[in-house]
Amino acid sequence: MLASIPNAPSSKRPEGMGYANVRTESTFEQIPVIDFANASSTDPVLRRKLADEIRDASINVGFFYIKNHGISADVIFDALDAGKKFFALPEESKKHIDIHKSSAFKGYTALLGENTNSENEGDLHEGFDIGWEPEPESSSALVERNDGAMAGENVWPEGIPGFKSDVLTYYHAVVRLGQQLFPLFALALDLPENFFDDKTTKPAAIMRLLHYPPQPTRPAEKVIGIGAHTDYECFTILWQDGVGALQVMNTDGKWVDAVPIEGTFVLNLGDQFARWTNDIFKSTMHRAINKSGRERYSIPLFFGTDYDVKLEPLPGCVTVERPARYEVVTAGEYVKSRLEATYAHSKA
Repeated sequence: MLASIPNAPSSKRPEGMGYANVRTESTFEQIPVIDFANASSTDPVLRRKLADEIRDASINVGFFYIKNHGISADVIFDALDAGKKFFALPEESKKHIDIHKSSAFKGYTALLGENTNSENEGDLHEGFDIGWEPEPESSSALVERNDGAMAGENVWPEGIPGFKSDVLTYYHAVVRLGQQLFPLFALALDLPENFFDDKTTKPAAIMRLLHYPPQPTRPAEKVIGIGAHTDYECFTILWQDGVGALQVMNTDGKWVDAVPIEGTFVLNLGDQFARWTNDIFKSTMHRAINKSGRERYSIPLFFGTDYDVKLEPLPGCVTVERPARYEVVTAGEYVKSRLEATYAHSKA
C-alpha cells in the first residue's frame, strides 16, 4: 500500500492506492486547464487540491494545459526566434549537425527524417534536439554525466549569435517547471512528495525546436506533421504557437484538438509514467497535422527519470486483478530503443 499524504484532509480522502486506481476511462471531448499558481504554496490543502486536479487529468485524459506557469514570454519568444533563424539556414548548413552523426540523438532532423508511426512514410517537420548542459551563465564546466545508453554532448549550429544562450535559457526554465511537477505527481499517486527526488537527480530532459511546413487541407496519404504516437518519458511540456495542429485521441478513438491557448503550456504524460503506474496514469496517443496553410513552430521538452532508473511498477499499482503489463527496463534503454525505431527509416 502506498504511503498516505501528510496533512491531507483525511475526511475527504479515500484510503491508499485504491484512490488512484479508480479509472473512469472517460471519453473526453476537451482538455482540462489547470492553474499552476499554487505549485509552490506551503499550504498543504492548496497543494492537495492542485495534485487532485493533476491526478484526475492523468488518469482520465493524459493531457492538460498549465496556466500561470511562471515562465516569461520573453524567454519563450527568444527561444522561438532562435529556432526560426536556425530553420531558415540553408539545408547544407543544418546537415553539418545531422542527428544521425550523434550517438545520443542530438542535432538536426530533416523533413521526413523521423517516422513516429510505422504505418506512415515519415513526419513532415524538421527539428533540432538538445539534452542537458549547464545554463549559459553557469561558471561550472560541462560536467560529464553517466547517462548510460543516452550519453553524449549537445551539438550547436554556427553563425547564429545568441542561439545557444537563448535556447539553453528556455531549456532550463522549463526544466525547473518540470522539477516542480514531480512532487505534485507524487501527491497525485498518494506518495510522499519527495518520492521521485532520488530518481530525478540528473534531469533527463530532451528538448526539441520543431518547424512544420504547411500541409494541404487533405494531407498526403501516410505523411503528416507527426504520426500518431505516445511520448517516451514521464511527461512532456509543450509550447505551441497559435497555429493549431496537435490532436489527442480519446477513448472512443476520436481525435480531439488541443487548441492553442495563449499563455499556457500543454502537458502530456508519457510511457515512463504509464510503466511506473502500470497504466493507471495514461500515456495518450496524439499526432500533429498542420492544415492551416501557415508554418507552425512548437517547442516540446520531454522530461524523464534518470537514465539508470529501472521502470518498475510502483507499490500498489500491481494487483491480482491488474497484473504487471510491462517488462522492466532502465529508462535509458527504453528511450534509446524508441528513438532508434523512430529514426531507423532515415538512418541510411
